[in-house]
Amino acid sequence: MSDWIGRDKESIWHPFTPLKGMEKPLMIEKAEGVNLYTDSGKKIIDAISSWWVNIHGHSNPHLAKAISEQANKLEHVIFAGFTHQPAIELAERLLSILPSNQSKIFYSDNGSTAVEVAIKMAFQFFYNQGIEKKKIIAIDGAYHGDTFGAMSVGERGPFTDPFDPYLFDVEFLDFPSNEKEGDVWNHFQSLVATGEIAAFIFEPIIQGASGMRVYSQELLDRMIKLAQAHDVICIADEVMTGFGRTGGLFASDLMESNPDIMCLSKGLTGGALAMGVTSCTDKIQEAYRSNDLMKTFFHGHSFTGNPMTCAVANASLDLLLTEECDLNRSRINDQHIGFQSVLVQHVLVRNVRVLGTIIAFELNTERDTSYFNEARHHLYPYFIDKGILIRPLGNVIYLIPPYIISNEDLDFIYQTILNFLNEYTSLFENRKL
Repeated sequence: MSDWIGRDKESIWHPFTPLKGMEKPLMIEKAEGVNLYTDSGKKIIDAISSWWVNIHGHSNPHLAKAISEQANKLEHVIFAGFTHQPAIELAERLLSILPSNQSKIFYSDNGSTAVEVAIKMAFQFFYNQGIEKKKIIAIDGAYHGDTFGAMSVGERGPFTDPFDPYLFDVEFLDFPSNEKEGDVWNHFQSLVATGEIAAFIFEPIIQGASGMRVYSQELLDRMIKLAQAHDVICIADEVMTGFGRTGGLFASDLMESNPDIMCLSKGLTGGALAMGVTSCTDKIQEAYRSNDLMKTFFHGHSFTGNPMTCAVANASLDLLLTEECDLNRSRINDQHIGFQSVLVQHVLVRNVRVLGTIIAFELNTERDTSYFNEARHHLYPYFIDKGILIRPLGNVIYLIPPYIISNEDLDFIYQTILNFLNEYTSLFENRKL
């Protein structure tokens, strides 16, 4: 074990990880279902679907078979000037389950690039028509990815400080918490009325990386309607929320208004391979339908529309669209709601929220809710030691498990959380949290 970890340290730079002062990574040898297994044989329940992607669990045989069969037929081909059956089938199937106004699929490589495509698509929509619109509205606290466009529309802070001079200007709205809804609405109205706004980008109903913060779908509905009435392109970043996480297949399904552009990734392939999708309406496409070559959407990647990736995404949809998967998601939601009724009574807990298969709450510390809250340093190792992968967002604990997780595993996770809260109440009382 030490040899592999030593070799890792010498050769690999891990994401979101300082190069000094962090604990050694765990060596994972295999995974099956909801469980990860270390090289020492320790079993760890993956309660966050490995960064929210493994919606059907690990090493799913249906997904593995799809990759294997496609790899032996056509592993890759350039997607400019060529096409193939898995890509066509996937596009057709996605359009059949996305909001009815979506009519075209653009493939990319991951969530960040799906967002980058959406932003470029929106800006060029006006550019192609000779319309001067160069501003974009975003909601404060959002995380849309790590490429420069995605960083520009995400929360400005320690993650983006080194790059601030290179990020384009964005009109940020305060997060629309209950007490701020009126002010946010008024601010939004004033911005769209200027006629200068090209696009409005948002994580629908729930912000992921900022702490699983939930806001009013009714307010978002009103904002989309007003934006579209002023010819503002509405971009729904469903990278995290897509494919069943929030109750419907997409968070946008929970609203009356449909976005103009949607960004998808994570659960798209069930975590088997990296893939991004940006969908759009006919209205968006019309600005690009021209004999003028310079009105082409010049964006692409070497791995765009990779056949193996498309094949496994189709296989993931096979599982997602079953009655069994639908029942599992409803079951998880019911279990979360039951646990919520217990959590709200605990002195160390505040703001418990449940949305679909997601449950989240904050530790009631004296420090502000933040990714950098020191509570994380108590939380992560505690749960790893107990055999549970929970990657807290500062003092925010959340669960977003694979849909196949059993009630028994959920009960074990819930009880372990309660044990933690009871054990660490003394730290709170002594002002160490």
